[in-house]
Amino acid sequence: MRASEIRALSTGEIRSNVADSKEELMNLRFQLATGELTDHTRLSYTRRLIARYYTILNERELQEEMEGEE
Repeated sequence: MRASEIRALSTGEIRSNVADSKEELMNLRFQLATGELTDHTRLSYTRRLIARYYTILNERELQEEMEGEE
């Protein structure tokens, strides 16, 4: 998912996606530990996706702070 697609989501949807992605990451780590994971790139993709979510949430929080100061 691209950053522009994430920005189109509401804050609640992003938070929900973060929770889902964290759960998926946990499952991927278990699969890696048990040797079931065949596509190792999914780990890095999921970590980066979570980082994108948090980055956009942080941007929104900073934007709200800036608007409040004006």
